[in-house]
Amino acid sequence: MSTNAAELSTLSYAKYGKTNVRVFRIVRGDDGLHTVVEYSVETLLEGEIETSYTEADNSVVVATDSIKNITYFLAKTSPHILSPEKFALHIGTFFSSKYAHIHKVHVTVTQLRWSRITVDGKEHKHSFYRDGDDRRVVKAIVDATAGKHALTATLTSGLTDLLVLKSTGSAFENFYRDEYTTLVPVDDRIFSTSVDLSYTFSDIKLVAPQDEAKTEFQVPLKEGDEGYAGSVWDDGVAERARKATLEVFAVDESASVQATLYKMGQRIIAENAGIKDVSYSLPNKHYIPVDMKYLGIDNLTPGGSAQYAQSPSDWFSPIGPGSMYRFLVIQTQISATYVWHMDATSFDHFHFELPPLPWPYFFLPSFDPSDRFY
Repeated sequence: MSTNAAELSTLSYAKYGKTNVRVFRIVRGDDGLHTVVEYSVETLLEGEIETSYTEADNSVVVATDSIKNITYFLAKTSPHILSPEKFALHIGTFFSSKYAHIHKVHVTVTQLRWSRITVDGKEHKHSFYRDGDDRRVVKAIVDATAGKHALTATLTSGLTDLLVLKSTGSAFENFYRDEYTTLVPVDDRIFSTSVDLSYTFSDIKLVAPQDEAKTEFQVPLKEGDEGYAGSVWDDGVAERARKATLEVFAVDESASVQATLYKMGQRIIAENAGIKDVSYSLPNKHYIPVDMKYLGIDNLTPGGSAQYAQSPSDWFSPIGPGSMYRFLVIQTQISATYVWHMDATSFDHFHFELPPLPWPYFFLPSFDPSDRFY
C-alpha cells in the first residue's frame, strides 16, 4: 500500500462475528413433558480489534469458530434457553465479560415456531408442528464500555412475516386527490398484510458474572417483583404483543392501514410498562376484484361472492411509504386459463395459459398479449 493511501484512510468502525448458528434444544420435564426451541443465532463482537484490519494482527481476533462453539455451549448449559431475550443477553454478557478487549456485543436470536399437536383435546407432551412462517426476532446489544462491572444493554424484540387477512371491515376513502390520482375510493375491501413488529425495552442494567468462567447470568427481577410486569424479564410480553396485533387487526373497522397500525402500537405500549417504543411495518397485499361484465356477471359490487387477483404490495411503515401500485401480478400453483378484462389498459382482453409456477411473475399492463414470459 502506498504511503499516500495509508495517510488518507482510517478505520472508523469495525465489528465481526458468526451468523446462522442453528440451535435446537429439548428441555425435558420430570413428567415426560418436552419443551423445544429452535433458534438461529448471530453474534458480532466490537472492541479493540482495529489492528486485525490495519496491521493484519490476528492476536485480537476471537475466532468465529470459537463464537459458534460458545453459542452451542451456552445453548446447552444456560437455564434461560427457553427465553430468546434472556438467552441473547446471556450470550452478550458472556463475551463482554470474558474477553478484556471486547467492549460491545451484538446478538440476534431468531426463533422458529413449534406448537404442540393436540390429540383428543389434549396437548401432546412431545409432538409439535410448525403452525406459521412468522418468526420471533430478538436483537440485543450488551455494552461494557463503562467497565466490565457496569454492564448495560439495549434490547429490541418482536416478530416478522406474520401473514394476516380479513375479508371485510376495511375501507380507504377521503384520501388526497389531484391530477395524478387514479385510485378509486372503497368502503369495503380485503385487508391483508405481512406484519413486521419490533418493540424496544427501557435501558437494561445487567449484573456482571461473579464466577471465574464468566458463564453465570443473573435475572434481577422475578414474577411478582416490582417492575417485572411488562419488562424485558417478563416472559409474557411476546405473547401479549402478538395477541394485541392479531386482535386489533381483526376487530378494528379499519379506515386505513396507518390507522390500524397505530392502534396496535398503542395497545402494546399500554399493556407493557417496560416498552418504550413500538414499530410496525405493514406491506399492504392487494386483492383486486376481476371485472367480469363481459360475461354478464357483477364481480365488482361488495357483498357478493367475488373472484380476486392478487397484486403487488404497497408498503406502510413509520419509516415511510413506497409503492409498486401499477403492476399486475399473476401467480398460480396449478395449470389454469385466465381471461382478464383490463379497463385501464390499451387492450380489451387477452387469453393465456400458465403452467404450475412457484413464484409471482410481474407484468406491465401495456405488454403485447401474444408475448410469452419466463
